[in-house]
Amino acid sequence: MSSAGGLSRRRVAGASSSSASDDAPSPSWTPNGPSPNGTVVTHAGSAFEGGSKVACDPRDLDQVQEDSRYGGRMPRLTIMEEVLLLGLKDKHGYLSFWNDSISYALRGCILIELALRRRIALVKDPNQRRSPLADRLVEVIDDKATGETILDEALKMMKGQETDRMSINGWVDLLSGETWNVMKIGYQLKQVRERLAKGLVDKGVLRTEKRNFLLFDMATHPVADVRTKESIVTRAVSLLTATTSAVPPSALDKEGTQCRVTRTVCLVCAAYAASVLDNAFGRLTYEDREAAFQRCDEILAEFACWPFGSTSATGNGGSKRREAVNIGMGNSAPSGRESVLGLVQEVKREMNGEDDPSFHLIAGVLEVLSKLDSLL
Repeated sequence: MSSAGGLSRRRVAGASSSSASDDAPSPSWTPNGPSPNGTVVTHAGSAFEGGSKVACDPRDLDQVQEDSRYGGRMPRLTIMEEVLLLGLKDKHGYLSFWNDSISYALRGCILIELALRRRIALVKDPNQRRSPLADRLVEVIDDKATGETILDEALKMMKGQETDRMSINGWVDLLSGETWNVMKIGYQLKQVRERLAKGLVDKGVLRTEKRNFLLFDMATHPVADVRTKESIVTRAVSLLTATTSAVPPSALDKEGTQCRVTRTVCLVCAAYAASVLDNAFGRLTYEDREAAFQRCDEILAEFACWPFGSTSATGNGGSKRREAVNIGMGNSAPSGRESVLGLVQEVKREMNGEDDPSFHLIAGVLEVLSKLDSLL
């Protein structure tokens, strides 16, 4: 039926039955149920039961499959961003000028994040097991982009170096620029802290301001979302002040996040190596702070070896250091290693088998971070 202006009437569900051609539903329409007057009410493209199919983005299905494959959805913030937030001054928006450890530690966090996302792992070679953990070779097992600029840049570098694979130690040195090889200087990741801060600005966690430092102006990034940083501080403090083998729920990220326990362990160990962990202990007493640092030292020692929790058998420097701390504090009682071993069991549940090459790489990175003081 056409109007005087030449416009055709739009077909709608439940129209009058004056014309059979106008009232006939489209083949894609399916009835949802009778109306009070007896006519059939249909809904084109309805998402209700009995309606036609609803279009979806295939990328959403790929994301769901990837989340199920990797054991959960990816967190909002990466480990590098969480470590940076712990070191950042809330109101001033910059890091300490005297902290030389954080740059090196952030490069190690990049390797940990790529390993947790199942992009890189240690080479499965029986001959490599004879080498020290930090000297074993790294390979790319999945070169799919992660969506994080710095992670994708590092992954592309590693993929391009597949013909001449390098060790964990070698990659941390190259990414941080601590190398004497002029031919490899192009592998250095530059301005990592500034790029991470800008990424946090895009995520709404930080904001950008300009601050004058006598002779020059510098962009600073104060905290805009205080709750996000408070949640990171709460996770770190809850894990390091726990005295039982059970992991407190407040120490973990949201339910459904991939490798929740492992991510919290890597967070506190990386923050400890980057010398920013003390920023989270502002509300603790002196005794609680010392106990938290000692527990973090124990956790780092247990996870900086492979398999996890085998530090007592190897008798490495971490256990000796803890013993010296106990003697210095006049404490002859055994340390909280039993509770740390409970944490080890929780991490092992998130592994793909007893010899997960990605977690093997994480242990190697933590070993490098445990020796950061001697390297610097």
